[in-house]
Amino acid sequence: MSDQNHVRLDPSDNVATAIRSLEAGASVDGVRASGLIAKGHKVATAEIRRGEAIRKYAQVIGYAATDIAPGDHVHTHNVEFRNTEADYEFSTDLRPVNPVAEADRDTFMGFKRSNGSVGTRNYIAILTSVNCSATAARKIAEAFGPDQLADYPNVDGVAAFVHGTGCGMAGSGEGFEALQRVMWGYAKHPNHAAVLMVGLGCEMNQIDWLLDAYGLERGPLFQTMNIQDVAGLRRTIETGIQKVRAMLPLANEAVRTPCPASHLTVALQCGGSDAWSGITANPALGYACDLLVAQGGTGVLAETPEIYGAEHLLTRRAVDAKVGRKLVKLVRWWEDYTHRNKGSMDNNPSPGNKKGGLTTILEKSLGAAAKGGTSPLTGVYNYAETVTAKGFTFMDSPGYDPASVTGQIASGCNLVTFTTGRGSAFGSKPAPCLKIATNSDMYARMVEDMDINAGTIISDGESVESVGREIYRHWLRVASGERTKSEVQGLGDFEFVPWQIGATM
Repeated sequence: MSDQNHVRLDPSDNVATAIRSLEAGASVDGVRASGLIAKGHKVATAEIRRGEAIRKYAQVIGYAATDIAPGDHVHTHNVEFRNTEADYEFSTDLRPVNPVAEADRDTFMGFKRSNGSVGTRNYIAILTSVNCSATAARKIAEAFGPDQLADYPNVDGVAAFVHGTGCGMAGSGEGFEALQRVMWGYAKHPNHAAVLMVGLGCEMNQIDWLLDAYGLERGPLFQTMNIQDVAGLRRTIETGIQKVRAMLPLANEAVRTPCPASHLTVALQCGGSDAWSGITANPALGYACDLLVAQGGTGVLAETPEIYGAEHLLTRRAVDAKVGRKLVKLVRWWEDYTHRNKGSMDNNPSPGNKKGGLTTILEKSLGAAAKGGTSPLTGVYNYAETVTAKGFTFMDSPGYDPASVTGQIASGCNLVTFTTGRGSAFGSKPAPCLKIATNSDMYARMVEDMDINAGTIISDGESVESVGREIYRHWLRVASGERTKSEVQGLGDFEFVPWQIGATM
């Protein structure tokens, strides 16, 4: 329920969220605010005794650290976090998907690849195996600006994907395997027409090992080189420029043709969240995800620490117990990971999240999970693992946006959708990033960065479903070549951040 002052999401909730800043004495769901309540922050709608659960979304988001009177501000000063102890159920909340007949599916103008995948962009990628080859890769890519690409209108650009690891690491185990999956995912990404891999030569992350492990074969549109073999940085840059020049006319032969929406795989991402994320933008994105699933497409939710406390809702949607248990296993891994690194799952939310009204990771997670809509959970994947299932899926990743999106793109996402409440200047390559504002005030301040304003759900009374349909339609346009605002501003060259797991030695 809501009025001009507040929104209360479920009758069982004992807090409401202020739609605007409230002075002491303002009426909120039948009680009077006892003090100033900032916009987006919570106010108690009933007495909450010390130790009792605080409920929002009809779920527990924390526990009262002290007695809380009706009308009191409810936030970090009087709320404590406890690790979840969910009694997991599997496949008990499977809602039917009404698939659109193949002949009636929506289409977009995409790039059909020889392996059957479909790209939404047509890049030439310069991939690095190690930080030592980062400068070479960047200088090769910098040689191809708008003037050099003018004769190749079907090529979206030459992008360098460089990172700060690849050596000083174990040659096996979680960290090495995750980096190899990222490299393979980018090497075979449908948004890449051609790939040049650049290494140093002596690093732990050997290019030849990757080729052998994943069956990659060199050819005119897939080439490799090492600085030590080419005989230095300058010659490597010159040779790389020559190789890319030879690739350009071949990459330009790719043209956009009609493709069914089932070929879209969308990363469902959020960053700079606020109290409105779980009320406006994330549910709208979830509705768009459900529309895509009905078309035979795929949505990929990630950020395991940011579904902590909401994972029990996802296991109920798992198509079978095996899928559900894999998600629980990931959550348990993260509990151990944070414990051995002397952290807490409640280290997230960030200071900005808290300023925006989010109090605990449980509250943040319940809002973040809404990005996944209501469709069945069809698959759970390791970081950067290729997503093969259609429908709504989950990929393990940290909550750090660049690392998470890097994994989602490596898993095969050819579009990225990013909701934000505090405001985020994020963008990605080769998968274009569509940004959605959770509130109208931030959208007005950052209109050059935001593609869609979901804040109209609160400010204008627009429905979640209406904004969800707008997001879905925008996906089709962006997939067909319409540039997002992050693309217009040139974002994406520095957001490639493979997750570094394990020791640096």
